[in-house]
Amino acid sequence: MEKELDLSKIDFAYQPIINTQSGKTFAVEALIRNYQEIGFQSINDFFDYLANKEILFDYDIKLRKIAIKKFTLIDVPNLKLFYNIDNRFFTMPNRAFGKTAEILDELDLSSDRLCFELTEHNPFSDENLFQEAIQNYKKDNINIAIDDFGTGVSGLHLLYISDANFVKIDKFFITNIDIDQKKRLFCSSVVEMAHIMGIRVIAEGIERVEEYFTCKDIKVDYLQGYLFCRPTLNVNEVKKSYKNMSFFKKDKRLASNSIDKSFIEKIDAINEDSSLHDLFVYFKEHTKNTFVPIVNREKQILGAIYEVDIKQISYSQYGLSLAKNQSFKAKLKHYLRPVPEIDISWGIDKALEIFNMRNDAKGIFVSKDSKYYGFISLNNLLSLSYKRNLEIAQNQNPLTKLPGNNQIDDFIYNVFNNKYQSQIIYFDFNDFKPFNDTYGFRLGDRAILMFSEILQKNLSRESFIAHIGGDDFFVGFINSTFEYVNEVIAHIQSEFEISVQSLYNEEDIKKGFITAKDRFGVERDFKLLSVSCAIIEICKKSSLENLNSKLGEFKKLSKRVDYPFGVCLDM
Repeated sequence: MEKELDLSKIDFAYQPIINTQSGKTFAVEALIRNYQEIGFQSINDFFDYLANKEILFDYDIKLRKIAIKKFTLIDVPNLKLFYNIDNRFFTMPNRAFGKTAEILDELDLSSDRLCFELTEHNPFSDENLFQEAIQNYKKDNINIAIDDFGTGVSGLHLLYISDANFVKIDKFFITNIDIDQKKRLFCSSVVEMAHIMGIRVIAEGIERVEEYFTCKDIKVDYLQGYLFCRPTLNVNEVKKSYKNMSFFKKDKRLASNSIDKSFIEKIDAINEDSSLHDLFVYFKEHTKNTFVPIVNREKQILGAIYEVDIKQISYSQYGLSLAKNQSFKAKLKHYLRPVPEIDISWGIDKALEIFNMRNDAKGIFVSKDSKYYGFISLNNLLSLSYKRNLEIAQNQNPLTKLPGNNQIDDFIYNVFNNKYQSQIIYFDFNDFKPFNDTYGFRLGDRAILMFSEILQKNLSRESFIAHIGGDDFFVGFINSTFEYVNEVIAHIQSEFEISVQSLYNEEDIKKGFITAKDRFGVERDFKLLSVSCAIIEICKKSSLENLNSKLGEFKKLSKRVDYPFGVCLDM
């Protein structure tokens, strides 16, 4: 007979998960410690042993109880507990539903305070069994998170079938995200996809302030890592908030396209614990409302219930009596519909982007510091969209439709105000006037549009692209390396030189030059169009005054070389 493992030696450490906007502690993740004391070299060895012996279910239930019991000692209101589940747990022969609910009842803990983390590390062999288990957890109001997202090959499949509440982006993609454009692009795409699906995103493994700022920029909801707190065995070390950390204090950025609060309607919400009878009363008292927002105990938006979905019951002869009857099992969540949601700090552009991808929505819900704040109706979204488009049109270049000088000023101010490590690039065509004079303004405009398209094709949405006017362009990078920027810009220059040849006649292409008059009226030969540029790197100690004094020199330098030329401001 197998010797029983002494779990009394097992302990749990807890690592905080922080709200990106407010710095408040949203949750903690439970991490097993002291497994060496019961004879295992690693956590993987421990769980492999339990799975191979087919005792994983029994021991995991015991481990849950230890983790949850200790969790209840943490003095943070409405805190959630994230607990990792090995997927092999679902295949154990003695697995039974209801054990977790028993633990929660015994410890007097609400089920919505618990979140199970699932991974791809041990693929589930029976998808139907897995989905059945997930549905039981969801029915009991237990949250689901996908852990280490991006590290496996079936992450999207797992996300699809799990009906997850949270996605945790693996540390690999967060480390150096501020200087790795590929990681930033990957993570921003995950965040966008998750938000459209109504899923919150957690970034794991944040260790540097620059990683925090980048995650905040791409709209990550929650943060976890050594930057805030290491896993601790002492529950008294878990703080209610980390907003007093220096980087939270100095990060006072506002969206450049902030939402006018007058467009946000304050529609009353009701709690998820309300009854159907409460719902009927709500619609009778709020006759103009066609839906009601549903929030949890922490005032976070869970979704909405539409009056049309409950009409059949509410208008039936016995509907009201059934709703009052506690034995009637219809619960609010049965009628709950997911809704698009944004944080108020994200701005108009993000609100419109998310709404446009949810064409079935009646509007978009707004949160502030993760709490329900209000609702922007379809009409108000259209008004905001019109206002925003007008704003953009007034400041964009009429030919390329790119941002103009006002937005360039805003970008530069934002860079210096927030002490970003940044690179700004000034582009200027070489010998554009002779080309324009020879081939005409129409082809001159085509060359400018061609360069604009090449910029937009080669640069991510995280880059700032603007058109100063004529053949002058501006590009800004935030949190990129000089080497990366130099490589990208060199590729853009090369692609333009090749592409622009399509605008010349065969004779000039063969010669490799055109003959035209210069600004003094003297006829001479000019090379085919190319673009010069200068790169200037703005360091954290750089000043705006220093930049202004360098700009004249900056533009001249772009003409002196045929490749990107870099200038670093004096420290």
